Amino acid sequence: MDENRFDLIVIGAGPGGYVAAIRAAQLGLRVACVEKEPALGGTCLRVGCIPSKALLESSERLAEIQHGLGVHGIEVGDVRVDLAAMMARKDKVVRTLTQGVAGLFKKNKVTRFEGHGRFVGPGRVAVSREGEADVELSAPRILIATGSEVATLRGLEMDWDRIGGSTQALSWDRVPDHLVIVGAGVIGLELGSVWARLGAQVTVLEYLDRILPGMDLELAKATQRVLAKQGLTFKLGVRVTGARVEGDRCVVEYEGGEPITADRVLVAVGRRPSTDGLGLDAIGLTLDQRGRVPVDPHFQTSVPGVFAIGDVIAGPMLAHKAEEEGIAAVEFMVTGYGHVNYDAIPGVVYTHPEVAAVGKTEEELQAAGIAYRKGSFPFLANGRAKALNQTDGMVKILADAKTDRVLGVHILGPRAGDLIAEAAVAIEMGASAEDIARSSHAHPTLAEVVKEAALAVDGRALHI
Repeated sequence: MDENRFDLIVIGAGPGGYVAAIRAAQLGLRVACVEKEPALGGTCLRVGCIPSKALLESSERLAEIQHGLGVHGIEVGDVRVDLAAMMARKDKVVRTLTQGVAGLFKKNKVTRFEGHGRFVGPGRVAVSREGEADVELSAPRILIATGSEVATLRGLEMDWDRIGGSTQALSWDRVPDHLVIVGAGVIGLELGSVWARLGAQVTVLEYLDRILPGMDLELAKATQRVLAKQGLTFKLGVRVTGARVEGDRCVVEYEGGEPITADRVLVAVGRRPSTDGLGLDAIGLTLDQRGRVPVDPHFQTSVPGVFAIGDVIAGPMLAHKAEEEGIAAVEFMVTGYGHVNYDAIPGVVYTHPEVAAVGKTEEELQAAGIAYRKGSFPFLANGRAKALNQTDGMVKILADAKTDRVLGVHILGPRAGDLIAEAAVAIEMGASAEDIARSSHAHPTLAEVVKEAALAVDGRALHI
């Protein structure tokens, strides 16, 4: 057997790529996975989802000690932050999980190639590593899972230190006195929350007249009010025209206002598909106008045998979305069947409280002319939330006006990211609001708010 010939080559070892590689191996394929970074797991595990959640958890513990324990009758003295120790814990969490992926590769007999992968012809991928000769691999199927990278704006002079992206904001060695964040999306609000809790003055600049673009407007407005109370300052509807480093400070300019001086600038205006250097010309694969790889419903590109998933194709840039696509793609390769229900892909913002959503927003339903009924219930009326002293927010359920089928669920509140799983299953299974309402939910739990919102769709909430 040619040791460099495989049944499937996966380019990229992020959540989509490594999960696809493992699933393909489970299905009996001989699999190679090419990843340029020494650690496996992609942006999510290394410099994205996981390290940001570690810092969010640590900083939330700090905020609870400083501001939330008095109501419980607990008094504490002076509290000191050891930022180096906090960062070391974050790094340990990341290291443990990336090593875990390496262990999964070994367990499932996935062959890992470290280096930059690029197409050199149909069914052929060259792996380049500095100081070494290229290694050429071949396979009848190749899956592009190279993820995304930080997007920037014209006029912002990125030095990737004082003016940088999320990767830099996860590793600063001191708390900035003033942090300016360009972009009020998920990344900006999560990292803004971290540094605000640690003591930074945080100013968020957003081009749109709202935060959290794409999420339910009612919940986005409520989230803004909560975060403003936590100290974040929002300037909405402003167009940032420039940012530069002057000495040991940064200057940010935007239309219609005076320049802002800050210690650090976090550019969080989104991400773009990472396709540079893939050698797509060698196989005649053309990107769309937004730099994404076009695929059909089975994740096949226009080039026979070449597939793509995750952030390089259309759709939300979410790790779990990429995982589902990776599984569906390789199952289609082997069995001829593979499908992802995008209406059942949840999204979560890990602020405090959390924001979570699955399915359609009210704005989307209105634009599509779909008649719906709405039920909502506040955490303020929930016993468990009262006991936790976490009563901000609500659950909102949108159901088809005729069939009662659940079309969308939107949550602002404690542990919303966990609560949304029930809603995702409901949408996947085609459940009605009445199905949720008639399902017993343990008491006292936060999940009872989901049940009450489902009852409210029919105007029969019990506890308000």
